[in-house]
Amino acid sequence: QVQLVESGGGLVQAGGSLRLSCAASGRTFSSYAMGWFRQAPGKEREFVATISWNGGRTYYADPVKDRFTISRDNDKNTVYLQINSLKPEYTDVYYCAEGRNNDTMSNEYDYWGQGTRVTDSS
Repeated sequence: QVQLVESGGGLVQAGGSLRLSCAASGRTFSSYAMGWFRQAPGKEREFVATISWNGGRTYYADPVKDRFTISRDNDKNTVYLQINSLKPEYTDVYYCAEGRNNDTMSNEYDYWGQGTRVTDSS
């Protein structure tokens, strides 16, 4: 059974940085693309970033592409999302997801984590 467990969320001041992690288990991590999505209360889940199985291709949503960096370590079965220069509008629950394709659409991902909350403490 595939499990994705996010961590690293918390209170961060505007302008600060943090790194989210997502540890995967249950199938061959290095065979699958990974994505990060976020969801604000009362809103739909939206795409943030995705990375191909070997890390060779990444893609970002326009609002975050200069501030967020997605990366992965296949030896550790972990994908990361580095968030820099935090803005208040980044306050959301962040979810990682695993799927076959490097895609921006949430329905292309097979498995999801439980989410980790990022909150602007300013």
